[in-house]
Amino acid sequence: MRAVLTRQLAGGSSPGSSVVSGGPPNPLVVNISARHVHLTEEHVEVLFGKGAKLEPMKWLYQEGYYAANQTVTIFGPRRRMIPDVRVLGPCRNASQVELAFTDGISLGIDLPVRISGDHRETAGCILVGPAGVVELKSGVIRAMRHVHMSPADCAYYGVKNGDAMDLKIHSGPCSTTLEHVTVREDKDVKLEVHIDTDEGNAVDLAHATKVELVKPVGCGCHTK
Repeated sequence: MRAVLTRQLAGGSSPGSSVVSGGPPNPLVVNISARHVHLTEEHVEVLFGKGAKLEPMKWLYQEGYYAANQTVTIFGPRRRMIPDVRVLGPCRNASQVELAFTDGISLGIDLPVRISGDHRETAGCILVGPAGVVELKSGVIRAMRHVHMSPADCAYYGVKNGDAMDLKIHSGPCSTTLEHVTVREDKDVKLEVHIDTDEGNAVDLAHATKVELVKPVGCGCHTK
């Protein structure tokens, strides 16, 4: 996740993220989630050697999650590839690759937009590590933009798990509103929005002066 990594590696604020304080009960953080891979323990051993474990390089904004030292090369159709794609930990029950729209174009993969973990009707790819190769039959997605919320955050904004919100980004001439930001509720998370690299560049998140989460309001029309 580029924004989180950049901020932590630099030891200060990241040009790819925006933090707005003063919004109870928690400050709102918006981060760019760059291309990355989630792996099962089995696939970690195939790619990096028998007995290999993911090695935390930097801890991410959400507690317990980290960018690992390990990276892989992703191969798509017609041998197109993206090298040095970061693995995120901890391990999962199913391996998954999260890419931006332009990454899909580069690899020749038509990326469906999915919530993490939803692999129905998704393409696969080949992952290459220093010790081996894994062929995924599915699990390559473009992650749906989403917001991690605690129950207290959901109560404050008047939403529940699975609801859609709007994210207003104030960044000069690139100011815009991103709709359909899916709520992902969990008691152990911090309030954080994830958008992908293409979205972050399009809205010039690096120069945003303010970000707001808004519950969509209907048009007020009535049908008979």
